[in-house]
Amino acid sequence: MRLVFVGLGKMGKSILKGALDRGFLRPEEVGVVGRTPERTRELAEAFGLRPLALKELAQAERVLLAVQPRDFPHLAPEIAHPGVGYISIMAGVSTAVLSRRLDTRRVVRAMPNLAAAIGESSTALTALREAREAGDLEFARSLFATVGDVYEIPEHLFDPFTAMSASAPAYLAVVAEALADAGVKMGMPRALALRLAAEALAATGELLKSRHPAQLKDEVASPGGTTIHGLHALEARSLRAAFYEAVEAATRRGHELGEAE
Repeated sequence: MRLVFVGLGKMGKSILKGALDRGFLRPEEVGVVGRTPERTRELAEAFGLRPLALKELAQAERVLLAVQPRDFPHLAPEIAHPGVGYISIMAGVSTAVLSRRLDTRRVVRAMPNLAAAIGESSTALTALREAREAGDLEFARSLFATVGDVYEIPEHLFDPFTAMSASAPAYLAVVAEALADAGVKMGMPRALALRLAAEALAATGELLKSRHPAQLKDEVASPGGTTIHGLHALEARSLRAAFYEAVEAATRRGHELGEAE
């Protein structure tokens, strides 16, 4: 069996769907272990996968860990098997901790984001040498390429990457909501305001793929116009500082989660 999912929440399902839709995996090559036997059967039937118990994980070539970090310490002894490669999408859990608790050095650490659901994730990867030599890193790179772009980065950048990229959909959702609320305050119907905010963020993302943010800002903000006055109001409220603090706070929390292990 090429891959077994231990845990299959929103992110796990997005990764699975991308891998199946792109033909990287076939349903018969994939197993799943849920929180309970009933949940395992339910997930297996929904995707045509093979339901497994924890004791059967030794049959797998590789295991994708998609559980909550807080569940990992007590789960690790039950899922550790020699000869199996492990890919973790748990926030804050380092390769050192994975290796120690799973008693193997065939570990890959990955951090995708919610945009995996639409094939637009930015996923960070890092791995220990043994995982590279066993082909686990290359497998993970191909797996996550089915749901977006993949970046291999040094592990010390994982917490900042998580704080900036993985958390970005939440930050930008708040921006969209605030922008829509502002439109409503000015008399715009809420449904229209929400749609315009979403379209503005999506279009801006596309534009930013081909130019620096400062260039785009300057193209929109004409001298003495409405946009530059709006930007002045945002700067007066320390918008940039708020984003600095958000990423710093999320990075610190990532460190804390790792230290707890």
